[in-house]
Amino acid sequence: MTSAPVALTIAGSDCSAGAGLQADLKTFSAHRVYGLTAVTCVVAEVPGKVTRIQPVDLDNLEDQLRLLLTAFPVAAVKTGMLYSREVIELTAHILHSLPNPPPLVVDPVMVATSGDALVKDEAVLAYQRLLFPLATLITPNLDEASVLLGAKIARREHLAPAADALRHRYGCAVLLKGGHLRGKVAVDVLRDDDGFVEYEAPFVPGISTHGTGCTYSAAVAAGLAQGRTLRQAVAAGKKFVTRAITRSFRWGRGKSRVDALNHIHHAK
Repeated sequence: MTSAPVALTIAGSDCSAGAGLQADLKTFSAHRVYGLTAVTCVVAEVPGKVTRIQPVDLDNLEDQLRLLLTAFPVAAVKTGMLYSREVIELTAHILHSLPNPPPLVVDPVMVATSGDALVKDEAVLAYQRLLFPLATLITPNLDEASVLLGAKIARREHLAPAADALRHRYGCAVLLKGGHLRGKVAVDVLRDDDGFVEYEAPFVPGISTHGTGCTYSAAVAAGLAQGRTLRQAVAAGKKFVTRAITRSFRWGRGKSRVDALNHIHHAK
């Protein structure tokens, strides 16, 4: 018999499969990691549009989490869209109660690429008070970091100070994703116990997709499940999401065009 590292994503279901737990599962598989899912909500969306978010019953979510964390040797946990204060409180309570909690990557999903709000306002406070203190790494994009800091992040030179401020505020490592700056390169800054690391890749224009944040954080979680260091996992995750963007799929044209990340390649 064979085995594989196990990673758990606690996230929403995206019917278009470009983001959410579907993107996480594709990413885990590409890293040869066995993926588990605890579904927090069901989202009706396509790239650029969200029409409905239906939360899963809390008792259902609790059963999912307790069953999975008991039955499998979970080596890393990644959270995506948790949506509500109640879901964040439940998730934090269960993870905090584990005798030997695995590494936790928190993607604080608050705003869709389309600009649609994906969490209730009170959930932001619950993230900060309950979940971030448990995290190994949080992975905000610029919009999410701006919400957390109460200040707009508009230039590359703002990335490191913002990541440093978040690190000191929440006590965990921070990967601040700078892709929304829309320059010639997509720059991310990691602030961990040992200082700062910048990760660069060419910015790919003309692609209107979603799920990059989900894919990136899932790749980092997969790397941690495999036993990589945080810096190794982030570096490999950056390469994986960059390939997923540059090799993205496209159907149709004009107003009917749909783009989607390409997760169908093995991580290196």
